[in-house]
Amino acid sequence: MKKLLLGTALCLAAMTPAAMAQDVSACLITKADTNPFFVKMKEGAEAKAAELGVTLKSYAGKIDGDHETQVAAIETCIADGAKGILITASDTSAIVQSVQQARDAGLVVIALDTPLTPIDAADATFATDNFLAGELIGKWAAAKMGAEAANAKIAMLDLAVSQPSVDVLRDQGFLTGFGIDVADPNKWGDETDPRIVGHDVTAGNEEGGRKAMENLLAKDPMINLVYTINEPSAAGAYEALKSIGRENDVTIVSVDGGCPGVANVKDGVIGATSQQYPLQMAALGVEAIKAWADSGAKPEPTPGKDFFDTGVKLVTDTPADGVESIDSAEGTNLCWG
Repeated sequence: MKKLLLGTALCLAAMTPAAMAQDVSACLITKADTNPFFVKMKEGAEAKAAELGVTLKSYAGKIDGDHETQVAAIETCIADGAKGILITASDTSAIVQSVQQARDAGLVVIALDTPLTPIDAADATFATDNFLAGELIGKWAAAKMGAEAANAKIAMLDLAVSQPSVDVLRDQGFLTGFGIDVADPNKWGDETDPRIVGHDVTAGNEEGGRKAMENLLAKDPMINLVYTINEPSAAGAYEALKSIGRENDVTIVSVDGGCPGVANVKDGVIGATSQQYPLQMAALGVEAIKAWADSGAKPEPTPGKDFFDTGVKLVTDTPADGVESIDSAEGTNLCWG
């Protein structure tokens, strides 16, 4: 099988007249259609599909974690004769059988943002280095707290009990960056460090973040550092803290880099966030499906990694020594949503 080398953008193989005349259809399947991250991903895919003449159909789970709807969407894409599928998996293991059925039917399947379990269950993965994204906010939090990091009381606001790979990678990256032993790096919740008050799940939305924060505050009202899986859950955590008058003495860190999240960095709601680039993920994914349809070429991962790294930057207005970052003004120029 020929391979397609990826640089800062995909290089499409030369097309024969027959290939150029071929109708190419693709599917985008996201976790949900309300999170700004997935909205921007859809916009990026639609724009690139229009540019390349690809027919794109989009599907989404009812909520983050709804893998049954994603499985049904995969089956629909196979039946419709799509050339490829871009998917952000809600359950990275539960959909693998359906993904394999799609690949067996001749579709190229590309995971966006969230690697499947195992990662080679998809033909390729275009994603943020989610461990690095977590590690950056962990290092920043440790540097910000200084000697007081030894006395931290940390709330861990994760995504889902199924622990999809993106959930585990960000969580374990944060703890590693903060200097906490993660025990088994392939799951969260088995750590024994007493600084961790507990883990709760948010479904990646604001209401889930608020409820999870309330639950952990009930366990220890003196929490002073909050890790959140994404910025909507961070906003919910902030509201829970604000309701008890603690919004100014607790540091919240997150991952996403959407425009609302960057605005929350500027306003002091979020101390630091790791910014990712969903539009690029989706655009590269559509290019890869077009290349597969035209030439049978598949994308190569970033050298030294098992996925194509679409980049991450730490956004904060309180820079910390030894942790490279950009401020909210620059983050605003790069944000999405």
